[in-house]
Amino acid sequence: MFTIGRDRAFLYGHPEQELTAEESARYEAALAQRSLGIPAQYITGHQEFWGMDLIVSPAVLIPRPETEHVVERVPELVTGRVGRTVLSDQPRVGLAPSPAKFRIADVGTGSGCIALALAKELPQAEIHATDISSAALEIARANAARHQLANRIEFREADLLAGFEPESFDFVVSNPPYVGKSEEDTVQLEVRKFEPRNAVFAGHTGSEVIERLIPQAQNILKPGGWLVMEISGTIAERVRALLQGWKEVQITKDLQGIPRVAAAQKSI
Repeated sequence: MFTIGRDRAFLYGHPEQELTAEESARYEAALAQRSLGIPAQYITGHQEFWGMDLIVSPAVLIPRPETEHVVERVPELVTGRVGRTVLSDQPRVGLAPSPAKFRIADVGTGSGCIALALAKELPQAEIHATDISSAALEIARANAARHQLANRIEFREADLLAGFEPESFDFVVSNPPYVGKSEEDTVQLEVRKFEPRNAVFAGHTGSEVIERLIPQAQNILKPGGWLVMEISGTIAERVRALLQGWKEVQITKDLQGIPRVAAAQKSI
């Protein structure tokens, strides 16, 4: 598909088609790159997320299916619906922000995948997306333009939530770095070798960026607002401890039963 610029249906419908010399060279070059461990998404420059074809480059983390669970949680909280199995310390409560109009901050947007998916699902939301990397923001802006969502998302180069006014957002969402350097040997070689390290590794334990993000989210969220973050099972209990004092803490498992999303509501 990548080599000839056609979709899967074309491949099935034209089994007799042979590659040109130029296409054969392109195919062999792609295989050579892949044999070095370079992720296929960086070779093709594309990755699917939430039904959207996104541009990706080594400047951004490759969007993964697990991150779609973060996107799922926000509409659930907007409508008050019950999602997948939740390990909650307290009874669930309704959403404080009005579903009519609300503001979302996507922290560490990378390719823009979460911000774009939420813009697609929640047309009433005003979305702001931050990243510390200017190169990543270039990719995110390109993706927003490709999907005609550029007028729905304001991109900002910033370290986490720096520069936002206190109590100005209804949601803070993020897929922050959460892998500890002590776990580096357990991470796939192609991830630790080719994906941006500052988007994967947070520090020695893996919770260092989240430790900074939680108090910043507490500051910029309106009373009753929600923080929604992707996490791993390794740091789930540490994250729960860091969220003590929030009105509600929910740890949602992914389809493999691994704690994947932490959600917490700021006290009213």
